[in-house]
Amino acid sequence: MYLAEITAMARQHNGELKALREESGIGEAGKIRAGLYPNPVLDLEGATGALTGSSGENRLSIGISQEFLLGGKRDKRLAVAESELTKQTCRLKDAERLLLLEVKTGFFDLLMAEKRLELANKSLELNNQLLHTARERLAAGDVAELDVNLARVEAVRSEGRKIEAEQGIVPAKQRLLLLTGAPAATDLKVAGAPEGKPTITSLAELKTLALSNRPDLQIAVAEKNKGEAELALAQAERIPNLTAGINVSREGTETTLAGVSERSADYLVGVKLSLPLALYDRNQAGIREAHARKGSAETRQAFVLQSIEREVETAHARLLAAEKAVSIYDKELIPQLTENLKLVQEAYRLGEVGILAVIEEQKKFIEVNDGYIAAHNSWNNAVAKLEAAAGIELQKVDGGNK
Repeated sequence: MYLAEITAMARQHNGELKALREESGIGEAGKIRAGLYPNPVLDLEGATGALTGSSGENRLSIGISQEFLLGGKRDKRLAVAESELTKQTCRLKDAERLLLLEVKTGFFDLLMAEKRLELANKSLELNNQLLHTARERLAAGDVAELDVNLARVEAVRSEGRKIEAEQGIVPAKQRLLLLTGAPAATDLKVAGAPEGKPTITSLAELKTLALSNRPDLQIAVAEKNKGEAELALAQAERIPNLTAGINVSREGTETTLAGVSERSADYLVGVKLSLPLALYDRNQAGIREAHARKGSAETRQAFVLQSIEREVETAHARLLAAEKAVSIYDKELIPQLTENLKLVQEAYRLGEVGILAVIEEQKKFIEVNDGYIAAHNSWNNAVAKLEAAAGIELQKVDGGNK
């Protein structure tokens, strides 16, 4: 699988991302709740004088009341809920950004492990060739049996390096499978490399891109906006809500005069207004808390802003250094070592140098190529970290990393 396929799989199947997507429903529910009006209240009341000896006296009333939010509280609650929903959306994006960095790092680590296995196979092949040449020269009487023994030892050591390289693939593969959410039994083999060499803009442009695209900064901004909305809501909650109600009642009475009883019924319609008097509690604690939250969010936003700039600077410097290291291997070390190895192998075959010179040159060739693989891995990781720091996927051009 190529890197693009693996990152797409991780976006879709990673357990943490799936959980965060489910949690987005909490923010949506909060927005719905904030936009709801208070429920009306239905009042029913019945009274009778039967228990006090006045069975003719009774009263029955029915009423309904409604609380009205004053001071624009509903709109302000909606603003708080909107900010919280925005924060949750940005948190999902930031989790995806960090996950992609981990996936890319895991991909490059597995790629490095597979490259080291290829190098171990190359080392085994070189030492087997040397052993074959030493045996041919021994049969021709050109060298002592010691050359064959030395070549055999190097071949066995190469077998050991190959086993170690194979063992290094397992943990790297399992880590990548865990990040992608794929079953552990999946037979995963990475292929290829990044799409090409990234086009690196100036440091100032990278900082601008990061400040425009980093989800963690957007989280801080949403938190600040939420703090401002909470402060506005807390100030509005100093104004008490008005409750208005209307009720209809029927009152039955009984009048007795000269032994004659007369019953009558009266119907009354009433209106009730209720408004708490804000004499003691004017939401001072709520306003103080909202001020503290707002100040904390502003401080955190400034810190995140500064941290992002430093992170971009570090990632940019790391990439430039890694690029120089890879360039030295590409242009100077690898071509020269490859040529030297061919020359010393041919010289040994012709009897011009001893076997120790060949063994030493092969060791140097393997060691430098292992450093070359590590340098490429550092370059790949530096690109991934710069993309994570900038919050975007850098554009690629052909001719990039192998």
